[in-house]
Amino acid sequence: MRSEDGAAREILDAGECLRLLGSVPVGRLVFTQGGLPVIRLVNFLVDTDTIVFVSDDPEWLQAAHRGDVVAFEVDDLDPSRQLGWTVTSIGHLSVVPAAEAADLERTAPSWVGLGGRPLFRLGVESLSGRRAPIDAQGNGSEAFPNRHGLRTVAT
Repeated sequence: MRSEDGAAREILDAGECLRLLGSVPVGRLVFTQGGLPVIRLVNFLVDTDTIVFVSDDPEWLQAAHRGDVVAFEVDDLDPSRQLGWTVTSIGHLSVVPAAEAADLERTAPSWVGLGGRPLFRLGVESLSGRRAPIDAQGNGSEAFPNRHGLRTVAT
């Protein structure tokens, strides 16, 4: 589905958001700490309709046990051409049970090595994304290489 907001940005559908979410290795977890917003970079993986990551931060553990609502954002930008996209997901944070964490660790990238650290899951309850800019005919920006050598193409 292709639509535009007032600023000529393409609003991405859920399928495209999920595809883009899995196309980058690092995202930003947004949560509250002491009543203030905090943003942390994390490596992550997409496991069906959840986002999984590792941390030994005690604040995250407390937030997960409370089932706090957090946000997660990924993007890819080409500053020289002023092109890019962003995807944001919102959901409740939880701790992955030990047995499931062990299964994920066996099949996940090497950075997931838990080493006694908890594995967290963000259940995706809301997913949205935008790509900018789009041209006057409503076509997405042309393909451009991202920082990982992959090409992002507006379809």
